Amino acid sequence: MLDGLCARFPQIARERWLDRFARGLVQDANGVALDVAALYRVGMEVRYFREVPDEPCIPFDAQIVFADANLVVADKPHFLPVMPAGRFVRETLLARLQAQLGNADLVPLHRIDRETAGLVLFSANANTRSIYQALFQQRAIEKRYEAIAPPLPALPMPHLRSSHLRAGEPFFRMCEAQAAPNARTRIDVIERGAHAWRYALQPITGRKHQLRVHMAALGAPIANDSLYPQLRPRAVEDLGQPLQLLAKALRFSDPIDGTVRWFESRQVLSLA
Repeated sequence: MLDGLCARFPQIARERWLDRFARGLVQDANGVALDVAALYRVGMEVRYFREVPDEPCIPFDAQIVFADANLVVADKPHFLPVMPAGRFVRETLLARLQAQLGNADLVPLHRIDRETAGLVLFSANANTRSIYQALFQQRAIEKRYEAIAPPLPALPMPHLRSSHLRAGEPFFRMCEAQAAPNARTRIDVIERGAHAWRYALQPITGRKHQLRVHMAALGAPIANDSLYPQLRPRAVEDLGQPLQLLAKALRFSDPIDGTVRWFESRQVLSLA
């Protein structure tokens, strides 16, 4: 097993794998720690826990809005990733909820950007997970967002933005292209301030960075957006300047009992 892991992940030193085995961080499919001398068997599932040296601390807490045997709804703060990726492993919404609730079976049913705050729906039960996953595949879940952005006085509201989104440059950005629309967003105004408006955004489709690209393309980029319309790299992330985008509400009919579920974030974006 040790030789196989070293061959599969050559960027990780053998000494680090030995340390992970010693701390019980290499496990079988049942969560039982494997011995460093264990032999690999064909078809065997091996789990290990990735670690990131000097992982940044996110000093904001998520709130649990709802929890039952099947679902958990969390209200995520800005800057906290939903899933482990890149330089974040422990400082993720998933890891925090698993530790808080003692449920290793938690799986996010959808994701929002690390910079975006608001509601994230989790499956808490592997036996019913596919039922709720189907809601997203069928677009049977209504999502509502709020954003703070510059005024668009010349654009009639509500407005439907339709365009074709594809991967841009660098690879983590999206851009609009001349092709059949594959992304649609309903846009309306909730509140008009002197220098900024509060917008209601309803994604009809779920493309990566869809809301951010559509607002920037209309000439009203979401406040504090470092990716759109231009990439604005920051040497140090400013936790006091969060992207002003909030996943405000989720609404759907529960496929198990037919109950209409309506969840709303307690967070509020300020026009100031």
